[in-house]
This record gives sequence, structure tokens and C-alpha cells, in this order.
Amino acid sequence: PPVLTLVGIPGLESVQFWIGIPFCAMYVIAVFGNSLLLVIIKSERSLHEPMYLFLAMLGATDIALSTCILPKMLGIFWFHLPDIYFDACLFQMWLIHTFQGIESGILLAMALDRYVAICDPLRHATIFTHQLLTQIGVGLTLRAALLVAPCLILIKCRLKHYRTTVVSHSYCEHMAIVKLAAEDVRINKIYGLFVAFIILGFDIIFIILSYLRIFITVFNLPQREARLKAFNTCIAHICVFLEFYLLGFFSFFTHRFGFHIPPYIHILLSNLYLLVPPLLNPIVYGVKTKQI
Repeated sequence: PPVLTLVGIPGLESVQFWIGIPFCAMYVIAVFGNSLLLVIIKSERSLHEPMYLFLAMLGATDIALSTCILPKMLGIFWFHLPDIYFDACLFQMWLIHTFQGIESGILLAMALDRYVAICDPLRHATIFTHQLLTQIGVGLTLRAALLVAPCLILIKCRLKHYRTTVVSHSYCEHMAIVKLAAEDVRINKIYGLFVAFIILGFDIIFIILSYLRIFITVFNLPQREARLKAFNTCIAHICVFLEFYLLGFFSFFTHRFGFHIPPYIHILLSNLYLLVPPLLNPIVYGVKTKQI
């Protein structure tokens, strides 16, 4: 179909105008907070260290991710503009899932940075050079962009007939589009699961292993002050890690297996999954990181 129609939040159409107000406020705070974080890290030379540079990457990704969805979402909620060109919808889908993959990779890189800083501090400066940080940033971007791209190709080339053009979502999500097709979509579903495991599954396994190793090292430190200091440097990372992955996996599995969950709850939580981390990340890091 040339054009798709985004419903917004199914079942809550009558109150979408009011829902858009806190969503808009969250977006404004997220953009302002992350932009402020980027300016501070760029202007303060003492913050040109791996942990803060990863934080700057995370802030830039958060701004891009929330900007991909919110302007169109507010257009649906406030101005009754639900239509979106099919190709534009696929492009939005690719951008959203790509930035999600980049954010997951940055969280993994931050966990590995803390692992080396705490478990092997003498080698931290020689391992995490500026050249390596650049390579990590490029690698994470290419990994997400290239793995998500076949989702577009599979939809564009395989799925020719659609039961409906109405997308029961407030943004273009992979499974929400695939479910519209009147043909066999098993390959699309399998590839979506494959990408989720390769990116989110791989990252979460190594993040958990990194923090287990960090906690073992911290518990073995002889001084109580040293243990507390090491814990404090990790608390912010763990908070961000939990908020991102818990909401992410709920949204992911609900799309595939949550047949008994009301659509409005699923869609609301999917929206919060993309809006809450960009809102909280600069607040969590700004409060917990004394140098910032």
C-alpha cells in the first residue's frame, strides 16, 4: 500500500490529546538534558575520558531515538495526522531499531569500560584509547544498521498483499507492520528474533558477566571506602541498564506472545520504552557523577 494509517494508542483515542502533553514534556526534557550533557562533556577537557565519551554517545543516540518517534506521534495525538507513506514508515522503523541497537551496544561498552577500570585499572588508559573509542562507535553503528536493514528488504520484497493498512501502534514497529500482511510472515518473525538475540541478547549476557566480575572484585577489596567508591561508580550504570532492558524485553515479548495483554497497555509501555531512557539517562548520570 502507498500509505499506512497509525492509530496511536488503540482504545485510548479519546484521551490521546492529553497523553501527548506529558509525552511532549518528556521529549523536551530529554532533548534539553542530553544536549546539556553533550555541551558539558565537549567543553570540559577533564571529561574527555572513556566513561564520559561513552556517555556523550549515549546522549546523542537518545536525542536521535526520541526525535524519530515523537514529532509524528504528537501529529497523531494533537493534529489528527495519522497517515504515513509506506516507505517513510519503513525508514522510521529502520531508524528506531538501529538506534535501539546502538544504545544497547553503548551500554555494553560502558559496562566493559567499568570492568577494566575496576578489575584492571593499570591497563585502562592503554586499552581504552581514543582510537578504540572511535572504532567502537563506528562498529556499533554499522552492526545495528546492517543487521536491521534486511528487515526492510524482507518486508518490501516478500510481503505484497496486506489485509489492512491500519497499524495498531503510534510508531512504525517491525512486528506491527509485519502483522498487517496477508502472507506467510514466519521468515520475518524468525529474522526479527535473530536480530534481537544477536544485538540485545548478546549485549545483555556480556553486561551481566561484566558486572558479576566487577562485584566479585569489589567484594574482595580490603578497604570499606574503596568498596563504596567502586559501587557508586556502577550504580548509575545499573539503573540505566535495568530501565532500558526491562522495558525493552517486555515490549519485545508482548508483541509476539502477549495475546492477553490489552493493546493500550502494550502500546503505552512501548512508547515509554523509547521515551523514558532518554529522559532519565542525563538525570541519573548528572546526579550520580560528581565530575559532571
